Amino acid sequence: MKKVLTIAGSDCSGGAGIQADLKTIMAHKCYGMSVITALTAQNTTGVYGIENCSADFVKNQMDCVFTDIFPDAVKIGMVSSIEIIKAIAEKLREYNPKNIVIDPVMVSTSGNKLLKDDAINTLLNKLIPLAAVITPNLSEAEILCGFEINSKEDMHRAARKISKNYHGHILIKGGHLEEDANDLLFFDGKIHWFEEKKINNSNTHGTGCTLSSAIASNLALGYSVRESIQNSKDYITGALKENLNLGRGNGPLDHCYRM
Repeated sequence: MKKVLTIAGSDCSGGAGIQADLKTIMAHKCYGMSVITALTAQNTTGVYGIENCSADFVKNQMDCVFTDIFPDAVKIGMVSSIEIIKAIAEKLREYNPKNIVIDPVMVSTSGNKLLKDDAINTLLNKLIPLAAVITPNLSEAEILCGFEINSKEDMHRAARKISKNYHGHILIKGGHLEEDANDLLFFDGKIHWFEEKKINNSNTHGTGCTLSSAIASNLALGYSVRESIQNSKDYITGALKENLNLGRGNGPLDHCYRM
């Protein structure tokens, strides 16, 4: 049994965050564990409250996991304060796990920044360098590269710019481009496109959380980075095609459609 740890915030409505991650990990037949960084009051219509865990409690959770059931991969999502970011980075350096996937959650679906600039700088300098793969969406990639992204050429230019400060695999998700849902993987100066047609489904709550935890699960199972991303995109496509329709707003995916 391969083990996957998710370090992220909780979504009480079950569509994103820790809940989406654990469903995804189970769907990949891995054993899921969680370190919760924050509690959120949210549903398909929006986020209505956030309560952060203390940095010490985050470290306590990580110690409990790593000293007992050591993970084969780690996915990191919502980290909402400098202290929490530093705590996670400290423990990752201490335990040195493999296959770290970071979904740099910096911008909400509505386009609002979720992290202050000083916290973003800490994320960039302390946590992201530890990752094997980062999975920014277009808005997050714009923060990382410093310019707007409106085309595939812009995505390539952004990846080159980001790679000057980060030397792991960069997956820029192009789902917000109008014409398709193609993603760009950049590593060691080389690019690879994962091509996918847009699926006519407005219920996309938690897709970023789901993709990153699927990639971590595939890495834990022994697939290469490129294979892990392709497998994860196939999984997301299937979950979207099920057309699950829950809630009054932007609803969740059917994470367990294969079961």
